[in-house]
Amino acid sequence: MYAPPGVKTSKDMPVPDTMRAWVLGDPGDLKMTEKPVPVPKRAEVLVRIDAVAICATDLEIIWHGPPASFQGGLPFNKNFTPGHEYMGTVAALGPGVDEYKIGQRVTVEIHAGCGQCKRCRAGMYTSCHNYGLNYGDVDKGHRANGFTTDGGFCEYQVNNINTLVAIPDAMSDEEATLVVTAGTAMYGLTELGGLVAGESVVVTGPGPIGLLGVAVAKALGAQPVILTGTRDNRLKIGLELGADHVVNAKQEDAVEAVRKLNGGKGVDYVVECSGAPNAVNEAIRMVNRGGKVCLAAFPHEETPVDIAHIVRNNIYLYGIRGEGKSATHRAEAFMSQKRFDATKVHTHTFPLEDLPTAIRYARERIDDAIKVVVKTRGAAAQRVAAE
Repeated sequence: MYAPPGVKTSKDMPVPDTMRAWVLGDPGDLKMTEKPVPVPKRAEVLVRIDAVAICATDLEIIWHGPPASFQGGLPFNKNFTPGHEYMGTVAALGPGVDEYKIGQRVTVEIHAGCGQCKRCRAGMYTSCHNYGLNYGDVDKGHRANGFTTDGGFCEYQVNNINTLVAIPDAMSDEEATLVVTAGTAMYGLTELGGLVAGESVVVTGPGPIGLLGVAVAKALGAQPVILTGTRDNRLKIGLELGADHVVNAKQEDAVEAVRKLNGGKGVDYVVECSGAPNAVNEAIRMVNRGGKVCLAAFPHEETPVDIAHIVRNNIYLYGIRGEGKSATHRAEAFMSQKRFDATKVHTHTFPLEDLPTAIRYARERIDDAIKVVVKTRGAAAQRVAAE
């Protein structure tokens, strides 16, 4: 039985020596295998993964490699386990860890910065200057699970204590996988101005981050909150999460509609979550002079941007990666207080052994899948997609 030197375990929560894990071979080729259960080091814990959500970035890694960087190169054919949006239960404690207890439920952030570079010391650990330097003879302490280290499509994973967010027992496993998604939206709004009570906000793109961006903005007091997209059923969920107005960009010009909805002068903030080729140019025309745009998604190809318009109108652009600073903890607090219902973006659940099917639902948006969750424990009945 699992009992590494210096690691604290509990007889009430025994850990096996090996675990089921999906590994990536050639692009798009995932296979279930057995791996040794990883061992936490100082300031780390072992998390028993109970549920993991599928993110669009997982699909990018599985089929195309970047932005993953594992052992200095692409993850293909290196026994790599993807997946990063997971929650679970603390199963073992690394040396010196007393901040968490075995048996405690947690959700996890992806990035653990090195803690010593310029960015980490400013709280920008998702921009760690030692990103990826966590293997071989160079170990800076940085982890990005599912990117530079093994991720969560398995039964156990190691996490730095800085990445853990305690969750209440009343929060379901599925909802807990969405805390980081809400944290990403919170981080974007933090960088744009923090508390946005009374400010006008547009969210473009009703994917999981966009929909929870609406919920977070409204919970922070933004007025009005406008959601743009091309799918009426997703826009309907946006209304349920607090959007004051929705705009179907297939039926009307989104820029004109947004400006009209806010008295013709544009809005204070835009959170761009679509990754559409012309999204930046549309966003900078939706904001008023001196407004701010957060880019939370990225197109797959380089796109031209009207820099002159940005300069003439004193517009600020911010790019974010992930869920930096204290954003995830604040998002969890909102969710625990039921300030919004994040489960509205969860549409399907599958067991771990059906991961390929779950990925197909997420990739092909079968039954209008939005957030697909994989459960490693217990029955995982498939839910009906939101209509």
